[in-house]
Amino acid sequence: MSVGGAGVESGPPGAEADGAGPAGGSSAGGSSAGGSSAERSRMLAARHGAERVLAGGSPGRTLREQLARLVADAPAAYDLADWTDIYGNDDGVVGELERRTADVLGTEAAAFFPTGTMAQQVALRCWAGRTGSTTVAGHPLSHMEVHERDAYAVVSGLRMVHPTSEPRLPTAAEISGLQEPFGTLALELPLRDAGFVLPEWAELTAAVEAARERDAVVHFDGARLWECTSHFGRPLPEIAALADSVYVSYYKSLDGISGAALAGSEDFVEEARAWRHRYGGQLFQQWPAALAALAGLERELPRLPEYVARAKAVARILGDGLAEAGVPWFRVHPRVPHTHQFQLWLPHPAAELNEAGIRQAEETRTALFRTWSEPGLAGLAMTEVTIDSSATEWTPEDLRTALADFLRRLGR
Repeated sequence: MSVGGAGVESGPPGAEADGAGPAGGSSAGGSSAGGSSAERSRMLAARHGAERVLAGGSPGRTLREQLARLVADAPAAYDLADWTDIYGNDDGVVGELERRTADVLGTEAAAFFPTGTMAQQVALRCWAGRTGSTTVAGHPLSHMEVHERDAYAVVSGLRMVHPTSEPRLPTAAEISGLQEPFGTLALELPLRDAGFVLPEWAELTAAVEAARERDAVVHFDGARLWECTSHFGRPLPEIAALADSVYVSYYKSLDGISGAALAGSEDFVEEARAWRHRYGGQLFQQWPAALAALAGLERELPRLPEYVARAKAVARILGDGLAEAGVPWFRVHPRVPHTHQFQLWLPHPAAELNEAGIRQAEETRTALFRTWSEPGLAGLAMTEVTIDSSATEWTPEDLRTALADFLRRLGR
């Protein structure tokens, strides 16, 4: 029976299995090992040579392997007898990806962007012009604040206010209680740097309604919106319908090469296309990214609920194993994951954990975790665990055995 089999849904019993300490609301940045080219190459080679890999996401592949995968997957996603795209022509592969994305999300239209950062800035700029307000309500842990070099302020002259600084999405009361007006409410679903956390459905709808009552529009930073359906118990179109605009990523969760989409009403997307051109996003050809995105929609999107269920089981087994090993402090956050991704915190320097992981992969051909970092206190490291197809063949016993071996390499 593989990890994540039927009926395995609960988190670790009691608070002890979750550890005690920080809420895990730090950025995934901070110090980490593997900074040099040689260290990174060794880490990639060890992971690449592993026969079993637990934590997936953005796998390291050689150029040859990436090309071979695209050749293998593309025929089922699009007619390869068609011509290559030219500046994202509507009757080519990019146009097909845009139509398919709009259909999956239930929106009138969608526009392909080379990066999510560009898509987000275009969305906020369009809404600032339409609402007449340059103020955006968002979270201090959001991607826009942590990972985009203040692009919303530097490039578009916008400013951000924060309904809350707690490591969760803002509540309706916090949105209603903001002391100054704002034109756009930006919600990241899930909130990655707080631990890929989501509100409950009733909380989300109340937050959106609170923004509407303040005459604001709502934008979803939905880079990982694809895997939110299980938590909300709602299909993607019903979730997307809450917002005036939605950004989604093709390489997060869908295992694409790159690229993103901005979806919404027909007139909004048309305006976004104009700004995309101004921002330098009208690339001559984008067919590799578009083909990989179409393949991801076919291959990965239907499997995401399975990955979410499996992540819950993995989180429980990791929590139980760490508690049984007597690790003095640890945190699996959230204890019961909201999506197929969660954080794991351990009281060791990142360099020590990365070295243990590399040696385990080199010596046993088993890779548990990806890179560890120290986003907060020195000596307290965190890794993001992404459960996808790479974890399919793992049994609970496989995971327990591999975790025990990993801990032995740390002197546990």
